[in-house]
Amino acid sequence: MKHRFVTVFFLSLLVLLALWSLFAAISTWVFVAVVAVWLLVVAIGSSHIALNYHVKAMCSNPSEKERKIALTFDDGPNENTLQILQILKKHHAKATFFCIGRQIEKHPGILREITADGHLVGNHSYSHSHFFDFFGMRRVVLELQETDKLIFEITGKKPHFFRPPYGVTNPSIRRALAVTKHAVMGWNIRSMDGISKNSDAIFNRIVEQLSPGSVVLLHDTRPHTALVLEQLLLTLAAKNYQVAALDELLDVEAYEN
Repeated sequence: MKHRFVTVFFLSLLVLLALWSLFAAISTWVFVAVVAVWLLVVAIGSSHIALNYHVKAMCSNPSEKERKIALTFDDGPNENTLQILQILKKHHAKATFFCIGRQIEKHPGILREITADGHLVGNHSYSHSHFFDFFGMRRVVLELQETDKLIFEITGKKPHFFRPPYGVTNPSIRRALAVTKHAVMGWNIRSMDGISKNSDAIFNRIVEQLSPGSVVLLHDTRPHTALVLEQLLLTLAAKNYQVAALDELLDVEAYEN
């Protein structure tokens, strides 16, 4: 992946500078600057899932010619998920819910409703810990496997889709995915509903970025997201957009066979 190339490049650059310093005076700040740029590149690559820096992530379908998009919801199931399900049913729209394992343990009935309504379910880790990015490979594998197990026990299906918490990737996650074989799902329209409570701003942000093949990131844990969703689905219909299931839009199996 890109991370390996970047690592080799900067290590090689540091070695060349070290060799050069044997014959010419090179300020220590030059080495510091190289390391700083290296760390900056890694930070940006790790925190932007669409860059495919550590792992290949499917964030949209740019080859889609028809007006089709997919809606995805993170961090549930939650009490607010029920209102989201009602709105989706009202507008005959299907979505993908990336669920957290410990939330499934709290609300198994809501997960049953999600699948009963024909929506897809993906893995969003077990804990969604603020320290998830610092977990080692084995811990990440356990998180994914435990959530897969919970989803399977309730739905009878093992999810193929995984969305990393916060959309952050790193070498540990890359190595864990080599074990679990999940397909990484990103997005190309981030609604920011997890940060902002301004429904109009969230709605406008989504609509301004709409294009065929888009994948929209929302959160079913936020009460104001329901207001945004209602307005968004009405606007999509007016613009002749179809809300497609994520597996259909990206042509990838949502569950393991």
